[in-house]
Amino acid sequence: MGSFKNSVFILVLHLLEGALSDSLIQLNNNGYEGIVIAVDPNVPEDETLIQQIKDMVTEASPYLFEATEKRFYFKNVAILIPQNWSTKPEYVKPKLETYKNADVLVAEPNPTGNDEPYTEHMGRCGEKGNKIYLTPGFLAGKMLLQYGSQGRVFVHEWAHLRWGVFNEYNNDQKFYLSNKRKKPVICPSTITGKNVLQKCQGGSCVTQSCKSDRVTGLYEKGCEFIPNEVQTEKASIMYSQSIPSVVEFCTEKNHNKEAPNEQNKKCNLRSTWEVIQGSEDFKKTTPMTTQPPKPTFSLLQIGQRVVCLVLDKSGSMTVGDRLKRLNQAGKLFLLQTVEQGSWVGMVTFDSAAYVKSELVQINSATERDTLTRSLPTAASGGTSICSGILSAFTVIRKKYPTDGSEIVLLTDGEDRTISSCFNEVKQSGVIIHTVALGPSAARELEELSKMTGGLQTYASDQVQNNGLMDAFGALSSGNGAVSQRSIQLESRGLTLQNSQWLNGTVIVDSTVGKDTLFLITWTTDIPQILLWDPSGKKQDGFLVDTYIKMAYLQIPGIAKVGIWKYSLQARSQTLTLTVTSRASSGTLPPVTVTSKMNKDTGKFPSPMVVYAKIHQGSLPILRAKVTALIESVDGKTVTLELLDNGAGADATKDDGVYSRYFTAYDTNGRYSVKVWALGGVNTATQKGIPQQIGAMYIPGWIENGQVKWNPPRPEINKDDLQGKQVCFSRTSSGGSFVASDVPTAPIPDLFPPCKITDLKAKIQGDSLINLTWTAPGDDYDHGRAHKYIIGISTNILDLRDKFNDSLQVNTTDLIPKEANSEEVFVFKPEHITFTNGTDLFIAVQAVDKVNLKSEISNIAQVSLFIPPETPPETPSPSLPCPDININSTIPGIHILKIMWKWLGELQLSVALG
Repeated sequence: MGSFKNSVFILVLHLLEGALSDSLIQLNNNGYEGIVIAVDPNVPEDETLIQQIKDMVTEASPYLFEATEKRFYFKNVAILIPQNWSTKPEYVKPKLETYKNADVLVAEPNPTGNDEPYTEHMGRCGEKGNKIYLTPGFLAGKMLLQYGSQGRVFVHEWAHLRWGVFNEYNNDQKFYLSNKRKKPVICPSTITGKNVLQKCQGGSCVTQSCKSDRVTGLYEKGCEFIPNEVQTEKASIMYSQSIPSVVEFCTEKNHNKEAPNEQNKKCNLRSTWEVIQGSEDFKKTTPMTTQPPKPTFSLLQIGQRVVCLVLDKSGSMTVGDRLKRLNQAGKLFLLQTVEQGSWVGMVTFDSAAYVKSELVQINSATERDTLTRSLPTAASGGTSICSGILSAFTVIRKKYPTDGSEIVLLTDGEDRTISSCFNEVKQSGVIIHTVALGPSAARELEELSKMTGGLQTYASDQVQNNGLMDAFGALSSGNGAVSQRSIQLESRGLTLQNSQWLNGTVIVDSTVGKDTLFLITWTTDIPQILLWDPSGKKQDGFLVDTYIKMAYLQIPGIAKVGIWKYSLQARSQTLTLTVTSRASSGTLPPVTVTSKMNKDTGKFPSPMVVYAKIHQGSLPILRAKVTALIESVDGKTVTLELLDNGAGADATKDDGVYSRYFTAYDTNGRYSVKVWALGGVNTATQKGIPQQIGAMYIPGWIENGQVKWNPPRPEINKDDLQGKQVCFSRTSSGGSFVASDVPTAPIPDLFPPCKITDLKAKIQGDSLINLTWTAPGDDYDHGRAHKYIIGISTNILDLRDKFNDSLQVNTTDLIPKEANSEEVFVFKPEHITFTNGTDLFIAVQAVDKVNLKSEISNIAQVSLFIPPETPPETPSPSLPCPDININSTIPGIHILKIMWKWLGELQLSVALG
């Protein structure tokens, strides 16, 4: 246990790398440390689940070790146990481990019965994934036949998570044509099995050989490739780790580059082992010469939330009403954001620190109101950030260890001595969330949040952007049940002229409504405030604080579902509106929006990516309108529409993760990120099985020459894919990032079009080829590209490696559309022999107006299949017919009846071909 907790020291360097993932994982002498497997609070208490997790990792470790040529193994794992489970002596308090940075989440299946393991992956090939999702049923062995052992599956998912590789099967296209032959989508191509079809009727099923489709040349719908249980092939884990002989990843030598799977599409035909070899993990390790030790486990139980506010009240906080804004945001946090039952303390600092409140447990509105009266009301003096932090340690330690406790640190000033307490912070096990206010906040501030796994946010002095409210509203606990977390429904601001109105609506949907709070701020005089519920009833009773210039109204009970209307009128000042709520029920998951950047540092001209994940429980919300507002340290804002279209920055279509590239740098320094999401008549919850990246569901096995079918995979009801319309509004803080190397204006155009990732090709008519793809932009996925280059070849590797030498299609009439539009282009191959059975490979490259070129697209394949001609109808033979009654009982007439029947069937079969 001691060595595990001491690993916090080594975590610091890892956490400062600025990667996409919040993970605490580090690689130390070939062993992975700091893995966090969290059990969701909604999972019923079951001690056997803990042992099943241990068994899975223990089995997985030697399998991973051999599969990676003795390079990697699992060294230690922390199992995060919910607070609502019984306490035990062996359970200790976490340090930096939280549900937010957990690498694996064990949660109840949603929809019920769907125990499929999968990995959430937002990025590109080679980029780390976000989280592995498993169910208690999977860990208990319910899916052994379909997926193989839990340890093997864990290695498959680990490869998605850690190295950013993809699946080598394809559930949507199970066969393809190559050199006039029908082939299953497998890797490598030497895996043996049969292509069969199971037909069921009236409770009985039969297995048949697959028939060819006369139009496509492929097998009929429903045909499956069933692998032999006994194989000699050792690869590939990313095709099917459940095959007993499979103990390796596909390599460059045996990788099936023609198979239309996600690995080929997203990784430019590279094998999974080639991608792994390109990872940082691989580059900094060498094979071990001894067997690795077994994994060790730490059992960590979430406790009550302990948080101390550390607030700057130095002289610079008088600038631009910053102190009043701090009071407004602090009040939001204390009245609404922090959860019931939490322990909260408060420290202020200038050149010294002052304890304003020892830890107080929030059990009612009384404690909340008392804490708000401790917020600082005067500002003066210098800035000593470390004094505030160390004083907070003292406040926390009077009641609890600092392990796993939190500090919310806000400052607007510089402090050259901030690094003097870094070592104590590293030792403390505390999580520090940083809020940088204004353009001059200490540059080293983010180091504190990075080294402790906290959230980093930035709020400018542009009051109308409501950044400080968003920063404090984002500080709900990530460790409790989602039903207890504060959810932001709206965040809006506007600078009014004369006697203008700020009018708008807020949707309270059925998944929220508890503890709903409307909060309004102003900069000069109290505005006229009008609020109506969905029934049209005017809401009164706003509590007004004229000193800090805010008013708020807490809606009693559960707020009415529907559209709430507001009108605010003021004369020549800035108003803001913030609306927050909680889940309406402990059993109905609320619609949630979580947003983030792919990195916390951006170096020009490398683009950033903004992500917003919109889910209800584990089900994605589709077709929402999602907008990101990115504000620079200079106060300039850029608005981006985020998309879930599987193109540009978006990795997977219809997975509830909305994405977009950001390239509009205007200065060095901090940028804040806020996301609005709006659902309506076109928004649907994805039912059935969501789009996900996970191990293959094996439909059956061939044992001793006989097909043994597994239970069928849960069906997706196509009608259910329309889901249920969900009307909602949400706002989410995406934290902040720091940009560097941005040149002074005018900023040069160094951004090429983004790679086309969804190129598709099909035969149209006899010899035309129809291409479709999503248009890239002039700068990644913004604007309009200047032209396209389309290359074709009969050799897939030549096209990938020698694209510039490939045969180019005439694209004179192909004018690129605006980014994210659908492109369609039909052409006839010229200067190439395109006959029956020809396999043709196609790729597209976009070029912008300054001749910057995108990466080569994914490679699409078409195979010309000309159906055989239908033979001409053959007339039935002419036979003499005796003059007799065929219904008579004369001997021999029965034989004549059979002959007539046979001849009729013969004629019919010939006609049908």
